[in-house]
Amino acid sequence: MAQDLILALDQGTTSTRAILFDREGRSLTEASRPLRQSYPRDGWVEHDAEEIYAACVAVLREAAETSGRAADIAAIGLTNQRETIVVWDRRTGRPIHPAIVWQDRRTADVCAKLKVEGREARVAEVTGLLLDPYFSATKIAWLLDHVPGARARAEAGDLLCGTMDCWVIWRLTGGAVHATDATNASRTLLFDIGAQDWSAEMLAMFDVPASLLPKVLDCVDDYGATDPQLLGRPIAIRGVAGDQQASLMGQGCVSAGQMKATYGTGCFMLLNTGETQCVSRSRLLTTVAARVGGKTTYALEGSIFAAGAAIQWLGEGLGVTGGPRAAEALARAARTDHGVVVVPAFTGLGAPWWDAGARGAIFGLTRDAGLPEIAAATFDACALQSRDLIEAMRADAPSAFGEAAQLRIDGGMSKSAWFSQRLADLTGVSVRRSSYQETTALGAALFAGVGAGVYANVEEAAEISPAAETLTPALDEHQREAAYARWLDAVPRVRS
Repeated sequence: MAQDLILALDQGTTSTRAILFDREGRSLTEASRPLRQSYPRDGWVEHDAEEIYAACVAVLREAAETSGRAADIAAIGLTNQRETIVVWDRRTGRPIHPAIVWQDRRTADVCAKLKVEGREARVAEVTGLLLDPYFSATKIAWLLDHVPGARARAEAGDLLCGTMDCWVIWRLTGGAVHATDATNASRTLLFDIGAQDWSAEMLAMFDVPASLLPKVLDCVDDYGATDPQLLGRPIAIRGVAGDQQASLMGQGCVSAGQMKATYGTGCFMLLNTGETQCVSRSRLLTTVAARVGGKTTYALEGSIFAAGAAIQWLGEGLGVTGGPRAAEALARAARTDHGVVVVPAFTGLGAPWWDAGARGAIFGLTRDAGLPEIAAATFDACALQSRDLIEAMRADAPSAFGEAAQLRIDGGMSKSAWFSQRLADLTGVSVRRSSYQETTALGAALFAGVGAGVYANVEEAAEISPAAETLTPALDEHQREAAYARWLDAVPRVRS
């Protein structure tokens, strides 16, 4: 049989998963391992990089072997949690410290100091990002300054660093390849997204030696091949992208004006702006959507901190038992005119507010309001935060957005047809609900499929996007705007 299968490796924050896809994008086999997180101090989040690598090998082997078609695998595609960083010894291959996870806040003071110094505007101009410990640069500098001898070793060229894609590639190839892709590089605060290269200015600002950094390749490129002992034969690694950019590809959003949102614990929304590098005036992030054949496409990105986490709070905080389905059933029983607004700023507000000091609140309670109304308002908060992002994107990139805008969605909350319709109603935008949730892994597979010649180009690969249901706004415009006005009145009241 022809080698036309693609093995996708999805290295996430809470699990590592491998899925074997056929040429039509159908999942043949799947394997996963949970990932432990450690919290050594308040606001610190770490991973064991060696545990991550061992899980990667285990799931790749399991997915390949259980398929019975390991010989038909053409290539591996890799996607990953983006801003998590690891530093290791180039000779021994051992990490010098646990990986610092994207959620980690230990460098908040460093970012605040740089903001006070007036550095953020220049950082945004070069990297498209804001000064926040979310991104990788301050994490790298922290490791060099807090692990004994690390900075001297780095300056001597004895250490390497990278995001999780880079670390896994280096290990899978037996140390032969030290490379990342442009999407992951664009999340470090060290990458000039216009010049498409590491920025000497940013390296100096964050005090990171250039010798640490990997080579930056395209999303479709030659990342070497796996060590033959790992999977029985060398398998080429031909596609790499950060998780949200891989999901953008998996949703078929390869043209300007197409956008997707993934509703998990939080929500990440990306709008493809084509070859136009939009400068956000709404405090969205400008990031690399993909780089293929040396051609870079960009995206605007906004994040919501609490989406599925808000629904989880209904159970953990308010005692609604039975999980998301029970919470939805409760919400559907609410009065339609209840007027309750929940702002789920449990850990602050994300884009476009970027207020880490904001805290959650409930507004509009009356004597006849109860759990059903609070549950309904919590689901609505996810949709109304999405409207915040859509309005910001519309302001920043009106030409890319267009009148016939459609939001392609995936993730756990998108499984609910009711929430998906509510999302369309409250945003005023058509919603395309994917029938398949693992679009991140699919996107990595599609990039690798292009690299392995399974698909002629990205456009052909994008046609593999899963079947979907389209939902159009059905709510009266006056009701939609009234709900959004109540939301915009409530948000300033919780801000710090």
